[in-house]
Amino acid sequence: MSRFLSFTSGSCGNAAYLDCDGHGILLDAAVSPRTLLKTYPDFHPEAVLITHDHGDHIRSIGPLCKKLSLPVWATTAVQEALLRHPSSRDYLIPCRRDFNLSGENEVAPGFLVRAFVVPHDATETVGFRILLPDGHNFVLMTDLGFVTPEAMAYAREADTLVIESNYDEDMLFGGNYPPELKRRIAGGAHLSNEACAEAIRECWHPGLRNLFLCHLSGNNNTPELALSSARNALASLGVEPGSVNLRILPRGVATPLLNL
Repeated sequence: MSRFLSFTSGSCGNAAYLDCDGHGILLDAAVSPRTLLKTYPDFHPEAVLITHDHGDHIRSIGPLCKKLSLPVWATTAVQEALLRHPSSRDYLIPCRRDFNLSGENEVAPGFLVRAFVVPHDATETVGFRILLPDGHNFVLMTDLGFVTPEAMAYAREADTLVIESNYDEDMLFGGNYPPELKRRIAGGAHLSNEACAEAIRECWHPGLRNLFLCHLSGNNNTPELALSSARNALASLGVEPGSVNLRILPRGVATPLLNL
């Protein structure tokens, strides 16, 4: 059985755990090994997968390499950036594993990962399509300015989709962020509630069991607004309430261990 736990999601930090049949992987690495084990004592990852090199996704790579000797999977461009980053440069080399972007990557027994590039203002950013040992199709796309055709193709086949719903447009543009930061967020760095809802309308299919909204802004969004936007998108398609497990991955708070 496939299971999923989000330790935290958002600019405060990102880390999640995916396991199946006694094997597990960590998705992003902004939580210390001590906190991971305290939150979930059965935590036993065999690899960590990195979406990109912003601090809220990588700040604990060094301790994870030093204490757990975990293989760290990232694109070649991101690996080179990590070798220059103070949180990871002293420990990364023996743990380094580079994604093949043109094929499948077996990162743990039976975990086949396809990394696909998405638009964001990092060195390079990827989402993941992960086929698990029990056949479950898990797709993660976070920190993206828009959903590319490749990302949409994977989302249309997902059993579980984790997708960014970062900001509410009215809150962002009516808020007190500097104009240049507003332009950065809305100009290709993050996905709004409205853009997330449109992606849901485009990718929905009857096999989608779980829809998890991630990386909500603490200043420009609320869980209620993000959920309402996603629910309205599903309702517009005639999807019955409760037929898909829709939930927020909260900031700074771990979810329960969820059966997928």
